[in-house]
Amino acid sequence: MEKIVDCAIDMQFREIDATTQADVRLRMHDGSGMSAQGIANRNPDDRRQQRVGEEVAAARALNNLAEQLLAKASDDIREVMHEDAQLSH
Repeated sequence: MEKIVDCAIDMQFREIDATTQADVRLRMHDGSGMSAQGIANRNPDDRRQQRVGEEVAAARALNNLAEQLLAKASDDIREVMHEDAQLSH
């Protein structure tokens, strides 16, 4: 039997001088959630390209979130199975 559940991801960007910060929040269908942050720093000599900074910051934030999700899943497996689980991507 197939079961489909939703989750929501919200991401915001903040740009201050040569730094772009991405804040990402994940809300799971059960109401639990987590958040992560990613930062991109532009070399002051480089041309300003807001989209590139957002892409790099977003990728870093999502990577951080992915690591947190894998760690949480590993902890959940350990709690149920009473043995360590090493999950990676």
